[in-house]
Amino acid sequence: MLRILIADDEAIIRLGLKKILEEAGHKVVASAADGKEALELARSTSPDLAILDIKMPEMDGLEVAEILRKVNPMPVIILTAYGDRELVDKAREAEAMAYLVKPVKEAELLATLEIAVKRFEEWERLRREKEDLEEALRTREIVEKAKRLLMEKEGLRETEAFLFIHRLSRDSRRPMKEIAQEIIERYGD
Repeated sequence: MLRILIADDEAIIRLGLKKILEEAGHKVVASAADGKEALELARSTSPDLAILDIKMPEMDGLEVAEILRKVNPMPVIILTAYGDRELVDKAREAEAMAYLVKPVKEAELLATLEIAVKRFEEWERLRREKEDLEEALRTREIVEKAKRLLMEKEGLRETEAFLFIHRLSRDSRRPMKEIAQEIIERYGD
């Protein structure tokens, strides 16, 4: 069961979507008539997914998607009456997980929900993996710099310098990055 936010300026569309989603076992936790209200409701209800119309008063759905991506990441499905290339490109730039053109069929909507959630989970997994790899690279660069300083200042071979850092890390139960940073600060560079 997904907790879903719907934002569309047409009440009849919101009601129709709510009916489809709830009959499929999902919960519509918020329903907004404009973009500004959608953002406020997203903050207060923490939905799992947002279905946003593009053309809405106050703030359009693409702006809402862009803000949500930065402050409250979740899968976003754009549901609109407009299928022109420019809007599709803007939806892609806002990192929407799907783009549906009204009128949408029930089966199409439900399949899109499932795919959008899986795509978002994969996107988030890749983002976390990228952050972990970047951190590992930063750590390696710092350890390499500390090793080089130990080799230059203490006359250690590369393996000895690495083992020295590793042993200090293990014995003090602190990350190698921290130990390496202290070595860099001590010897300066």
